[in-house]
Amino acid sequence: MDEAPEPKKPGAAAWMVTYADLMSLLMCFFVMLLSFAEIDAERFKRLAGELSRAFGVQRDVPAEQIPMGTSPAFDQFSPGRPQPTPLERMQQSTTEARPRLDTFRGEERDRRLMAVAREVDALLTEASAQGQVKVETEARRVVVRIQERSTFPSGAARVLPPFAALLGEMSSVLSEVPGIIEVDGHTDDVPIRGSRYASNWDLSAARASSVANLLLEDGRLDPERLVVRGFADTRPLTANETPEGRARNRRVEITINLADAPRAAEAVNLQQLSRR
Repeated sequence: MDEAPEPKKPGAAAWMVTYADLMSLLMCFFVMLLSFAEIDAERFKRLAGELSRAFGVQRDVPAEQIPMGTSPAFDQFSPGRPQPTPLERMQQSTTEARPRLDTFRGEERDRRLMAVAREVDALLTEASAQGQVKVETEARRVVVRIQERSTFPSGAARVLPPFAALLGEMSSVLSEVPGIIEVDGHTDDVPIRGSRYASNWDLSAARASSVANLLLEDGRLDPERLVVRGFADTRPLTANETPEGRARNRRVEITINLADAPRAAEAVNLQQLSRR
């Protein structure tokens, strides 16, 4: 007698197992692909190291780059427009006023230079016409060259009366302009004989001192602004080879140096403070 066939057990078909395994493998494959697409190199190295240690492979994997931390504050930060902070009190900043003599700069000082030159030249018009005085400008300086002729006796340092009066008038002009005033005496190279002065050095310094004393006589010009020097024959204007050349070199020069206006102002301030 034939055996009866066994009854079929309820459940999924046999092909479903193979299909499920295939789907699981595909899902794992795509998950791996997705993970490779989103992970950076540094993170992959760390993951590979963890897997190797998990499976018993004991080795060190050096990191080529130190992992940098992140912060939501840096990710979402954006600079805003600065707003002024109101002060609860008002403040005032003041500076000490500087003397008028220290205000000449650039073009203003150049214009003042020309104005001083014209003013001095106008004062000495008659003497300039006679060739006794020449007014020149040199690099922010006004130079007044006074020749020996009709100004000093030969071999002497006493200023003759007509020119002494002109120096008194010049003093009032110089007292109103800024800068250091240099009074320099010059001679020719002829040695001095039969005179009270031992050499041309003594004579040049004495003539410069005589001019400076007349400039200070009325008290309007501050003596702190004066510099008196004697150069003898060391700075000639021309060669001492002819009588005309030697006569040109015998002179006294009054130089108004506007470049030293701050120094003159400081000297005036120090003198005023010492008088208090």
